[in-house]
Amino acid sequence: MQTRISPSTLLMLTAAPLMWAGNAVVGRTVHALVGPSMLNFLRWLFAFIVLLPIAWQVLRPDSALWPHWRRYSLLGLLGIGSYNALQYLALQTSTPVNVTLVAAGLPVWMLLVGVLFFRTPVARRQVVGALLSIAGVLLVLSRGSWQQLASLRLVPGDLYMVLATIAWAFYSWLLMRTSEPQTLRADWSAFLMAQMVFGVGWSGAFAAAEWTLGGYHTITWGWPLVGALVFIVIGPAVLAYRFWGEGVKQGGPVLAGFFLNLTPLFAALMSAAFLGEMPHLYHGIAFLLIVGGIVATSWRR
Repeated sequence: MQTRISPSTLLMLTAAPLMWAGNAVVGRTVHALVGPSMLNFLRWLFAFIVLLPIAWQVLRPDSALWPHWRRYSLLGLLGIGSYNALQYLALQTSTPVNVTLVAAGLPVWMLLVGVLFFRTPVARRQVVGALLSIAGVLLVLSRGSWQQLASLRLVPGDLYMVLATIAWAFYSWLLMRTSEPQTLRADWSAFLMAQMVFGVGWSGAFAAAEWTLGGYHTITWGWPLVGALVFIVIGPAVLAYRFWGEGVKQGGPVLAGFFLNLTPLFAALMSAAFLGEMPHLYHGIAFLLIVGGIVATSWRR
């Protein structure tokens, strides 16, 4: 029986990838104004403050968070501390289109991490989907030239984004291994706040290390950076998580997965409009290969 998808569900599943694509474009725009780890720390610190009025109960001594603090500390490290910092670091030398296309290869890493670390069986269609997605990611890494890939002349940002995607794959698998009470899971703000409690700490530690050792010793305050922070805090850090969670709940994870692959398409359009970075033919081919991999992986007879 088919389920009718409401316009509100479609809107939410479209808005989240649009905001995440905007996050990549904004991160590229302000990369000379603030260090990547510091930008990530400021993003989640202010998001924590924004979310505090509606999710403050998570911080109470009798909250369900504290018996599971190790789990949420790990989730905060992988999802907030590592993934976003690595993404902003990738944008120092790579483009938003490349970064989002490499991230779109997530199903490949989900498959590999599941097999190697969570003993998940693999179906033939998943192997086909993984090969298609790998081909798309390799096409991005090679800039459309297989000779360049063979000679290992890669932009460092692309490799940082591969590491970020691997971190997100582990984060996603750990999310699926539910062990905490539903009191945290049922409320999106409480669930996100539980991760932020530790994620802000991890991102702060990375920012301090970057400030001390990484050569990023200044923050160029001004309206460009303030405007960027307002957007990435309200949009990608809070609203996008809210829209995505509700969209997945209403439309299901399979349908949501297809919408997630709109992110590189939106990034290409916004990069052309705001940064003057026009996409190339290989970007389009890579996008089709990655989406083809998702379709093959999700196929049911």
